[in-house]
Amino acid sequence: MTSDDTAPPLPTRAIETHAELTPEQTEAVLELLADAARSDGQQAVSEQGRLQLRGGAREGVSHLLLTVAGELVGYAQLEDTDPVEAPAAELVVHPAHRGHGHGRALGSALLGASGKRLRVWAHGGHAAARHLSQVLGLTLFRELRQMRRPLADLSLPDPVLPEGVTVRSFVPGQDDAAWLAVNAAAFAHHPEQGSLTQRDLDDRKAEPWFDPSGFFLAERDGELVGFHWTKVHAEEGLGEVYVLGVRPGAQGGGLGKALTTIGLRHLSAQGLPTAMLYVDADNKAAVSVYERLGFTTYETDLMYRTET
Repeated sequence: MTSDDTAPPLPTRAIETHAELTPEQTEAVLELLADAARSDGQQAVSEQGRLQLRGGAREGVSHLLLTVAGELVGYAQLEDTDPVEAPAAELVVHPAHRGHGHGRALGSALLGASGKRLRVWAHGGHAAARHLSQVLGLTLFRELRQMRRPLADLSLPDPVLPEGVTVRSFVPGQDDAAWLAVNAAAFAHHPEQGSLTQRDLDDRKAEPWFDPSGFFLAERDGELVGFHWTKVHAEEGLGEVYVLGVRPGAQGGGLGKALTTIGLRHLSAQGLPTAMLYVDADNKAAVSVYERLGFTTYETDLMYRTET
C-alpha cells in the first residue's frame, strides 16, 4: 500500500473493476508498479499479486484501475480466496499523482467491494500508508519482517540431517504434487503460502529466476519431509530463503536448520553478497533461529484490517 490522500478528489477520476486484464492493461499496470518501486525503494504489490496480473482470470481475484483523464495513475488488487479471513488487498498510486486523494478513492472502493471486511498490505510501512489506513478506519494487524545477513565469508557449521534423511534437488513435473501436499501441510496455519495450487507453482516455474538446482527436497524412505526453495534476485544481488518448510511430524529434529544451512551455502556459492528472508514478527521461535544464524531485521511490511 503506497499512496497519499490529502487533496479533494478530481472530477475526471474514474475507477473500473476487472476480473482479468488485457495485455495492454497488464503492461500499463506493470509500468506503474516499476515507476513506484523506483521511487519507493520496494514493490507496492507482492510477487503473488504481480503474477496474478497475467494469465487471465483467477477465481476470487479482481483488479481496480484508477484513471484520470484516461491515464492510469492507480491500481489495486483484491483477493477473496481465504474461506475464513477477510479479503486481502494491495494498492499503489503513481508517485507523480500522489497528494490528490487517489489512494483514499482506491481504498474506499476496496472497502465497498469487500463489504467492509478488508485486509491491506503496506509494504515498507511508509508514513503515507499508515495515514491512509487511519483515514480508512483500518488497524494494524500483522507485521512481516524482511531479515538479511551477509553471505561473504559464510561460516556455518556443517548441516546435520536427521537419521535416514537425504537431500536432493527438485525435479519439475515429477515432484510437483508431492511438494504441493507437503507445502499445504507445513503451512496449514499460513493461508497465503499453504493454499498454493499447481497453477501458482507453474507460474513460478515459468519465471526467469526459477532454478531447480536451488530447490532442495529432504526425503526419508522415499517420502518428502521438508524442503528449502531458494531464489536469486540477480539485479539486487540478493539470495532469498524463499520458502522453507518441514512436514508436521518431522519437526523438532533439526531438519529446518540443516535445510537452511544447505540453502545458504548454495546461495553463497553463487557469489551473492547478501541473503534475505521474510518471517512474521510474532513467530518468535523462527525469528530467534534466524537471528542465531546471523540475520537482522532490514525492513518491515505491515498489514492493516477493518475491525472484526
